[in-house]
Amino acid sequence: MNLLQATSLLIVLAGVFGSINYFWLRLPPSIGVLVVALAASVGAMLLDLVVPSLGLADSLGGAVREIAFSKALLEGMLGLLLFAGALHVSLSSLREQAIVILLMATLGVGLSTAVVGFGFSWITGMPLLVALVFGALISPTDPVAVMGVLREAELQKTLETKIAGESLFNDGVGYVVYLVLVGLAFPSDGHHAEGLGGAVGLFLQEALGGAVLGVVLGWLVFQVMKRIDDYALEVLITLGLAFGGYELAVALHVSAPIMAVCAGLLIGDVGTKYGMSKQTRRYVDAFWRLIDEILNAVLFLLIGIEVFSIVLEWDFLIAGALSVGLALLARLAAVAVPIALLRPFRSFSRGVIPIMTWGGLKGGISVALALALPENEWKPLILTATYVVVVFSIIVQGLTVGKVAMRLGRAPELPKQEQP
Repeated sequence: MNLLQATSLLIVLAGVFGSINYFWLRLPPSIGVLVVALAASVGAMLLDLVVPSLGLADSLGGAVREIAFSKALLEGMLGLLLFAGALHVSLSSLREQAIVILLMATLGVGLSTAVVGFGFSWITGMPLLVALVFGALISPTDPVAVMGVLREAELQKTLETKIAGESLFNDGVGYVVYLVLVGLAFPSDGHHAEGLGGAVGLFLQEALGGAVLGVVLGWLVFQVMKRIDDYALEVLITLGLAFGGYELAVALHVSAPIMAVCAGLLIGDVGTKYGMSKQTRRYVDAFWRLIDEILNAVLFLLIGIEVFSIVLEWDFLIAGALSVGLALLARLAAVAVPIALLRPFRSFSRGVIPIMTWGGLKGGISVALALALPENEWKPLILTATYVVVVFSIIVQGLTVGKVAMRLGRAPELPKQEQP
């Protein structure tokens, strides 16, 4: 199956499954596509058990593996999704919540990685360093999976900014932590983080390098766009920034996700205010919202059919179920500790901790990072546990986070506006 055939198949399936959801299930679009895709995949497996001669699961599993989910997301879709997400976040609002977001995206990711790593090592007997790799890949939250649901809850703007900003940046930071830990856990597989000094150097290179590259490329593109008044060309330039900047970051060995976020923030705030006409702003906004929705449908479809890639053994599934609790506990620590450190200096609404804990949905990046692990004896267990956590997070938390947010985020006893 070549690239065009695989892309065509995914788009057709996303459209078909999206239509099934629209007419019958009426779930949020992305979650509905995942549910239908997962149901179809499990149905194919059950049909194979009834009629083994069909070999349907093996055929579909081979096709799924041929699509290379990890490569498709990490080297293609992720840059566009992060750029689109960052494009619609206000930089001025982000600055007001910068300290909270910074602590949650750094200290929070570190705490989450440690809680999951130590807990998973205890549950499974896995070497601690390998378990910490699992902690790093399961810690990033999916900014796109939750924001559409939270907007419907009409949250306070500051809380929405915290969730969006922290999710955008902890994706990039979590990816860098994952690379560092993989380099330490599997030094013979081409990953080169030698000792603590090498790990710190790699982290700084990836994180700071990605941020600097994103700002520089975003600023250069802004300088070009403010001298142009052609909405079609300016939309094309932003697309070139998202695609080209991501690939340049990969080539320079700096964090491509952090580059995409920083470039998207700059274009979405400074670029739209000072470099675009009203007509161009409207077209750029509509184009990237459409790209966002289409890619999310395809991404959630891919997550649903990736069930063919996991090992369905009871021991692995039980470890995955226990990992759901670990992931929620780790997310609570990632949110509560930074907030506790800042409470003496600023006020928070009563609902911020439970909303951000339950709203920290896991997504495709976790599955992609699990698939990208070097081959080793623990990879099947990590992949299965990751898949169970992600599916639970998207379906159970995703379908209930809006109600939690509306109940806690708009409760009468809360202040009308959270203090900065």
